[in-house]
Amino acid sequence: MYKQLIVGDAAHELANTRRILERLPEEHMTWKPHEKSMTLGGLATHLTNLLNWQIAILQYPELDLSTLPQRREPLEKPADVLDEFDANVSKVEKLLAECDEQTLNAEWILRHGNHIIRRETRAIALRTFGLNHMVHHRAQLGVYFRLLDIPVPGFYGPSADEETQ
Repeated sequence: MYKQLIVGDAAHELANTRRILERLPEEHMTWKPHEKSMTLGGLATHLTNLLNWQIAILQYPELDLSTLPQRREPLEKPADVLDEFDANVSKVEKLLAECDEQTLNAEWILRHGNHIIRRETRAIALRTFGLNHMVHHRAQLGVYFRLLDIPVPGFYGPSADEETQ
């Protein structure tokens, strides 16, 4: 039952994330709403890259952020974002299908060198650090779209762009 909830949550949120990524406008990939903000392409790339973190949660007992590059170069084309997203979703789905309750209940650690940031079960890490983190940045992308007058898809019901008159 526990695993079914996690698999169901992941499937729902990954599908919703793909729906917004399908609307990426190539002509606005370098746009950003504020000087401190990521570009639209950078934010979309980050959403795709979060799947690598989900993969790491399912594959390894820990993730050390000090071993990762600080920032990744943004993907420039929406098709590249979708290609990488789809490839990573396939990996996440495969790992979820192969894991069992014991694996999901095993401890997972997020660290930066010797500093432990989080210590929790894989299931909780996947939900919070993986999926909730993705939902947060997906919502940011929705704000970018709204500011650019790009229709925003509804995720838990119709959006203002999908409501019937």
